[in-house]
Amino acid sequence: MSVFKNAIFHTTVNHLRDLPETMAEVAFVGRSNAGKSSALNTLTEHKRLAFVSKTPGRTQHINYFALKNGGYLADLPGYGFAQVPEDVRTHWVELLGNYLIMRDTLIGLLLIMDCRHPLKDLDMQMLDFFAARNSPRPVHILLSKADKLSKNEQIKTLAKVKKQLHTWSDKMPVSVQLFSSLKKIGIDECEQVVGQWFDTSLPE
Repeated sequence: MSVFKNAIFHTTVNHLRDLPETMAEVAFVGRSNAGKSSALNTLTEHKRLAFVSKTPGRTQHINYFALKNGGYLADLPGYGFAQVPEDVRTHWVELLGNYLIMRDTLIGLLLIMDCRHPLKDLDMQMLDFFAARNSPRPVHILLSKADKLSKNEQIKTLAKVKKQLHTWSDKMPVSVQLFSSLKKIGIDECEQVVGQWFDTSLPE
């Protein structure tokens, strides 16, 4: 059975004190225009679970979705190019940063990057930041919008990113794959990775 299928909205959190009690959760994070909401909708087979907007940065809180296996998905605020007031941006940074470092039940991070522009400065800062956790957690990168590249370009991009990830691989488990919400590329691979995370973290 799909790990993501039949996910339902659980709660929205704007402060760390309001985080729900969970046994295990996987977080979605990425630059504001990387295709994070589309990836979440595609994986959960739900067209409107995460609202997709032409204006990057609509996710201003941590949105939780409950899974059938007892785990949760946490959709984090996008970072980067969101056109928001400075005080809101500052709050995002604090919320996102403290969550990623302090959340004990966070078992893994799904980091979404546009395959045409992978490992931008903010993405690398995110990897550096997450690698600094006292208790390392795995990161799986989805190179989204893979349908925008030719097969040859996909192969080259994937190989290049894998090589660059050696910078972080000695600090935490990190893996990468191609993904396309439009063409439904990479769904099974992502399912397998995240399914293993939950299998080792949730009671049978």
